[in-house]
Amino acid sequence: MGLIDGAMNLVFGGGRNIVRETAGVFMENAEQRAVREAMLQSSALEQFSSEFALPKKGFFDRFIDGINRVPRPALALGTIGLFVSAMVDPTWFAARMNGLALVPEPLWWLMGAIVSFYFGARHQVKSQEFQRSVATTIASTGAVVQNLETLDSLEAGSRSQGDPNPALDAWRRDGQ
Repeated sequence: MGLIDGAMNLVFGGGRNIVRETAGVFMENAEQRAVREAMLQSSALEQFSSEFALPKKGFFDRFIDGINRVPRPALALGTIGLFVSAMVDPTWFAARMNGLALVPEPLWWLMGAIVSFYFGARHQVKSQEFQRSVATTIASTGAVVQNLETLDSLEAGSRSQGDPNPALDAWRRDGQ
């Protein structure tokens, strides 16, 4: 008994497991790999969230955002209103259009520049929001790939085991 106890103590004694430690040199520990992958994914998501985080908006910012939403619908509805007014009262419409004909050309250029800058800035903001959403989607790709691999392995396992259900086997044969 003393010899067996001594051998077991040598292999497993002192809170150590020489077999596991030796195998750990040649094979990767799956549990530790999962922990490392989770930490990597978590740190990548944390970096993305800090990079693309939006600051919390106060009342003034929300108010200005609301005002910024007015010009596009106002321009669209105003243009439709011009068409309606031309049909309802052509004389009134003609008087207004003659008034617009008197506006000097530099003022039209200024108006065009203002509208172009407004819509250009809006386009840039929307483009940045789109890039932010793409980065979020890319950040979740690793989890999706891992889920697909898990599902594929489960499906392969169920195919290799076969179905113990003879009715299901018959149904599959008849369908093909």
